[in-house]
Amino acid sequence: MNPASAHDVLFHRHEGNPILTAADWPYPVHSVFNPGATLLPDGTTLLLCRVEDRTGLSHLCAARSANGVDGWVIDPEPTLRADAETHPEELWGIEDPRITYVKELGRFAIAYTAFGKAGPGVSLALTEDFRTFERCGLVMQPDDKDAALLPHRIDGSFALIHRPMADSGAHVWMSLSPDLRNWGSHKLVLPARKGGFWDANKVGLSPPLIETDAGWLMLYHGVRRTASGSIYRLGVALLDHEHPDVCLARGNAWVFGPEAVYEREGDVANVCFPCGTTLAADRDTLRVYYGAADTSVALATGSVREILRWLRAHGS
Repeated sequence: MNPASAHDVLFHRHEGNPILTAADWPYPVHSVFNPGATLLPDGTTLLLCRVEDRTGLSHLCAARSANGVDGWVIDPEPTLRADAETHPEELWGIEDPRITYVKELGRFAIAYTAFGKAGPGVSLALTEDFRTFERCGLVMQPDDKDAALLPHRIDGSFALIHRPMADSGAHVWMSLSPDLRNWGSHKLVLPARKGGFWDANKVGLSPPLIETDAGWLMLYHGVRRTASGSIYRLGVALLDHEHPDVCLARGNAWVFGPEAVYEREGDVANVCFPCGTTLAADRDTLRVYYGAADTSVALATGSVREILRWLRAHGS
């Protein structure tokens, strides 16, 4: 299939970007980025941001907005801190949350990266209100990250999308569990491509999968290493609804990448890294919240229908 052309613009940057920076925080921090996102029952948008403090370690902090764009009310202190005393895997901080509401549990499941001496692993925490949390602990051993839970069971089991690092490379996998603690049935979902492709070096889940009539829409980040460093861009794929380990279509070209100054310049240049989306009541209008250059939070909007249409035309 033909790659995307310059006219295939699927995501539109918010004119007020970046929408959150360290300067907005009510306590001293270095940078704010890679937020998980969800809609609360009253329609409020909640972003659970990765916040790097001035020690260099990260914690998670919630910001709430009535319209999901501005007027953010930020928790006056960290919402979820690393707890190295009872969870040594969090010794060097917690990072990059993805939020899924699990109706069966009546709670939000937060998959996040716990960083310890062994490297990054995947941990889970459950909450009803983003005030108190039940930690499930480490569910995927290092080196593993970029994880999110599906909102309901698959063939009777909870399903987790995640990205382990192995000798074979950095690919997206799915694992199943009866109880959110014990995991198995590991299956490869989306491999990094080889050669000169834009996602040749590694891929990882960006926000949690989006359930559509056509299947599970996956927004994923792909990395290509260049002589001047790595570039993080966004691609799309469609997974089978009943069997999410089966990829039905994958875009050949990236659809969103660092172009604006706040995406090209920062602590880590040339990074667009979404961890959260919200979907409007029309089930089509998509808001994508992403980290820009590991420094700030930015917003882009798109249409689920248009993304699926593009994927049919430009996928393989």
